[in-house]
Amino acid sequence: MFAYCADPKSLEGLTWLSCYLTSGTHMRFYLSFLTVLALLAVTAPIAMLFGFGGAMASRSRITPLRWFGKIYTSMVRGVPDIIFFLFVPIALDQLFEWSKSRFVCDPSVPVWQGNEFRVCAAAKIPLSSSPEWVHQTYGFFLAVIAFSIVFGAFAANVLRGAMATVPRAQLETAEAYGMNQRQINRRILIPQMWTYALPGLSNLWMILLKATPLLFVLGVEDIVYWARELGGAKTSAFTYPHPDWRIYYFLGILVFFLAMTWISERVLDRIRARLSKGQATMAGESLRKAAQ
Repeated sequence: MFAYCADPKSLEGLTWLSCYLTSGTHMRFYLSFLTVLALLAVTAPIAMLFGFGGAMASRSRITPLRWFGKIYTSMVRGVPDIIFFLFVPIALDQLFEWSKSRFVCDPSVPVWQGNEFRVCAAAKIPLSSSPEWVHQTYGFFLAVIAFSIVFGAFAANVLRGAMATVPRAQLETAEAYGMNQRQINRRILIPQMWTYALPGLSNLWMILLKATPLLFVLGVEDIVYWARELGGAKTSAFTYPHPDWRIYYFLGILVFFLAMTWISERVLDRIRARLSKGQATMAGESLRKAAQ
């Protein structure tokens, strides 16, 4: 990064440290924090869509759709998260490669050879000749789908409970005014439910935040991966040899997550206050009394 970093072996003290912390691998370590933030930014809205769809399906008057919503929430919530985080990417990857192999490979050759799943080289996703960023982006995409399915099921359960908490009298009043079910959902049920859903969704956001290190399990080069790689002891064979510094790297990750938690709590408190204003809830009553 700096001109004096050309010969690291001649450096010492803070000069050595400045070159060490601005090396190419450290830049990738810093960018991996953006990977975590990108996962949160992309997964949260997709999981909410999954959750909203699952909640509405579980309340549907159409029996197969109602069964689908309840099975989705019950099955995902009843299986350890790590199972889905490992199963979904593998299953999707094999599905994509199988679909591609039907067009670019000899369809007469079975993809399952014994217990092994094999497709021709042209059907690999991504191709072995693709640059590293393509492999990382594909792994990130599979991770987003896995996270969205898991946390969407939890969100569906929270939203379904929030919908059930909306006072029935309000829905009956809307019916008395001649609203159909779609109008009741859009004008009464959905706007009202957010006040009751926010506490559960807030906890779900915190759990999602703490679950982001599972990117490491899925093969994505996230902050945990680089902390382990950079923090491990490096011999003189490396450009910047040093003893085992993993404790310092993971301490930095700890501070990052604590800061994210603090920021999340401040933002969620503001959202909670805004949604509770004027509502017939305990939080809304507290705001009303504080304003007097």
